Amino acid sequence: MKLSQVAQGRDNNFNLVRFIAAFAVLFSHSFALVAGTGAVEPLRTNLHMTFGTMAVDVFFITSGFLVTASLLTRQSVIEFAAARILRIYPALIVMVLLTIFVLGPYFTSLSIPAYFSDKQTLVYLFKNATLVSGVTYTLPHVFEQLPFREMVNVSLWTLPAEIGLYALLVLIWVGLRVTTNRVRYFRATIVALAIFSALVYFVSHFYFHSERNIFRLFFVFFMGAGIYILRAQVILSKKIFIAAIIALSLSAFDKEVFFVVYYIVIAYILFWFVYVPTGHIRHFNRIGDYSYGVYIYAFAVQQTILALMPDISVFEMFVFSSFATLFCAFLSWHLIEKQALSMKGHFIHKYRASWLSSKVA
Repeated sequence: MKLSQVAQGRDNNFNLVRFIAAFAVLFSHSFALVAGTGAVEPLRTNLHMTFGTMAVDVFFITSGFLVTASLLTRQSVIEFAAARILRIYPALIVMVLLTIFVLGPYFTSLSIPAYFSDKQTLVYLFKNATLVSGVTYTLPHVFEQLPFREMVNVSLWTLPAEIGLYALLVLIWVGLRVTTNRVRYFRATIVALAIFSALVYFVSHFYFHSERNIFRLFFVFFMGAGIYILRAQVILSKKIFIAAIIALSLSAFDKEVFFVVYYIVIAYILFWFVYVPTGHIRHFNRIGDYSYGVYIYAFAVQQTILALMPDISVFEMFVFSSFATLFCAFLSWHLIEKQALSMKGHFIHKYRASWLSSKVA
């Protein structure tokens, strides 16, 4: 079965995969926040990687695949941008406002007037609600007694990178508008970037011992984008899937060998799981897409729990924060995200009608 045969429509396991990935980040952070250091996160010592690292890779491979599909399907920058904005910003802005106006005033050691008049509060609002100039993690004197002092929501670090990669994809598409074979050159450019980013990341890792996240995120994003372009050449086979799992397991004896094998097989394992298993597993799609809500709320929820229960164990942190975060994600999906996404079809329909009217005129 070719990937191109199944990579269409919404009948897949993307929601489940992203949901698991979001909780993998929460699981990984449970160790770091309780212990006060990321060194204790599972897999970090032996493999120089964590469940959180792998989860972010999954998010960016998935994102590269899906947004490239979206841009090539729509072939409209306006529609593409509207879809991305409605998916990311409404829930993000609400979360940032709740953090500033509810969580912050309760946990800051400053007086309420001093807290709201502090420049950092405004910086937190502007940066984290817009993502245009990066993000900031601290609110004035909030969580100042915790091991990760004043860190409110470190997980937001990936969002500006994701927005930047969306923008790069759009720039490539717009830059090729004068060519007669625009789609063909776009496809070739994406594949070239996937190969180039892989070379840069592997060279930086093995020869310069650099662990800069920007190289990794660029690589895995365009890995996903490149796989979408070459989906007709990707065969989804149970035998290859099992071989990839075995190879990944056997490579764990050495972190450098694991590094190479992991980045060779991770995308294949991901897309096999997304498209091949069917049946009852697909019923997960009926409950909604809570992964984004879990991701953007988890760290702040965990810091809140730690502030209220400083002697909490890692297991207790994982259990309590899982339920609390899932509750926040549930509300975010049904009250904000789902409503925002329902506007997407209306906006696109209205935009297309306006565009057709202008052409007729």
